[in-house]
Amino acid sequence: MRSLWGAVLRATGTVVEPSPSTGFLRRNSSRIRALFGTVGAAVLLAGCQMEVLNPKGPIASDEKDLILFATGLMLIVVIPVIVLTLVFAWRYRASNTKATYAPDWEHSNKIEAVVWLIPCAIIVVLATVTWITTHKLDPYRPIASTAKPLEVEVVSLDWKWLFIYPEQNVASVNELAIPTGTPVNFRLTSATVMNSFFIPQLGSQIYTMAGMETKLHLLASETGDYAGISANYSGAGFSGMKFVTKAMSQADFDAWVAKARASSQSLDAATYRALEAPSEDNPVALYASVSPTLYHNILNKCADGAVCTDVAMNLALAKGAGTGANLCTPANPKGL
Repeated sequence: MRSLWGAVLRATGTVVEPSPSTGFLRRNSSRIRALFGTVGAAVLLAGCQMEVLNPKGPIASDEKDLILFATGLMLIVVIPVIVLTLVFAWRYRASNTKATYAPDWEHSNKIEAVVWLIPCAIIVVLATVTWITTHKLDPYRPIASTAKPLEVEVVSLDWKWLFIYPEQNVASVNELAIPTGTPVNFRLTSATVMNSFFIPQLGSQIYTMAGMETKLHLLASETGDYAGISANYSGAGFSGMKFVTKAMSQADFDAWVAKARASSQSLDAATYRALEAPSEDNPVALYASVSPTLYHNILNKCADGAVCTDVAMNLALAKGAGTGANLCTPANPKGL
C-alpha cells in the first residue's frame, strides 16, 4: 500500500525521490501537507451550496446573469493567457532545438494590437453592461408589480434580527415570512454596530447602520425556506446571527400572521429593552403586537426613553430660526 501511495505521489509530481541524506517524509513533508490540504479543502467545499447561483427571485436572477456574463467576458482573456503560457513554456523549452530562437526580437504591431484592443473592448462592454444593470438593480428602486408591496422594518441587534410588520402589527425574531409574488419593501436600521442584511437567493445585500435608514426591495418567486445572514462581521455572536426567510403562499402568510397574533408575547418598550441585550444563537420568537413607534424610536436612538434624534434636531433648528419658527410638538414631532 505504501509503495502504491508513493507511486501515485511520484506520478503526480507531488514528491521527489528520497536521497541518502534525507528521509522520504522529511524531504517531501511540505508537499504532502499541501496535497492533504488541497484534498481536505476540496472535500469541505463539496458541501457548500452555491446559493447566489440558485436564485429564487427576479433580483437575484438578474444578479446571477450579470455575474456569469462578467465572468465569461473576463475568461476571454484569462483562458488564452493560461493556455498560451503552457504552450510557450513547452514549445520554447531549452531542449526543443526545432523552435525558432530569436534573442533580438523586441516588437510586433500585431501582438501590440491584440493585447491592447481586446482588453479595452472587454472593459468598454463590461463597464456599459455593469452600469446599466447596477442602476436597474438599485436596492432603493421599487419593484414594478400589480401586487401591493409588503412593508417590513428590519433591525439588526447583537446578535439577532428583528422584523417588524407595521401593517400587520406583529413582529418576529430570526424568522422572516413573506408571500411569494409580492414585492417586499424593507426599511432597515441597526440598534448597535453596522451589519449587512443578505438573503443570497433573493438578491442584493445592504448595510444596516445605527441612526441611519437604508432601503431594499426584494421579491420571492418560489415558495421555500431561504437562508438569511449578516454578511458583515459584528462581534462574538456573529456566527449565530442568521434567520430563515419563509417564502409562502398568501394563504400561508395570512396563517403565519394569525399565528404571530396568537403569541403570548407583545413587543413593547420594556420587552424590547430586554431583547436588545446581547445574546447568541437566539431562537425564533413571534410577537402578537408591536409598539407603533418602536422602529422610529430605534432609528432615532430613543427606545430607552432619551430624546429622539429627529426631535432634538428640530428643536435646535427652531431655536436657530428665532421667534415665530414652528416648534416640535407631539402632534407635529418634526416641527414642520
